[in-house]
Amino acid sequence: MEIDTSRFGPVEIARDDVIQFQAGLPGLDDCTSWVLLGDAHNDALGWLQSTSHRDVALAVVSPRRFVPGYKLSVPRGELGTALCDHLDEVHVLAIVSKNERGITLNLKAPLVIHMPKRLGRQVIASGDQPMQYELADDAPPQRKIA
Repeated sequence: MEIDTSRFGPVEIARDDVIQFQAGLPGLDDCTSWVLLGDAHNDALGWLQSTSHRDVALAVVSPRRFVPGYKLSVPRGELGTALCDHLDEVHVLAIVSKNERGITLNLKAPLVIHMPKRLGRQVIASGDQPMQYELADDAPPQRKIA
């Protein structure tokens, strides 16, 4: 199937590539179907592109690549049954933003994706995780995404 995007133009994807966020995302409740695209210029960066809204794409990265020792802790109920049963198969992504000081990662509300089932959910992390973790301008990535 082909989706039309404002950022990447037409993109050919397989139906199996679609990730369902059944609860949507805060502020994007009607965007439940997404596809994860790689960035052509930066292997650390991905794009979570809505399949139904051509103008909606979120920059995402693995927080472990940029935040040494990053661990996600969430109450099991926050994950939902579908993700709780397969914790060893989930991937955690942080949404990338930009503010007046630079590039930030949302570590407080990361995305958790079970790739084999193609299910995702945004969760609220337990503990004192920042909503805007600032990346240093010259900080090299700590580790490559698996």
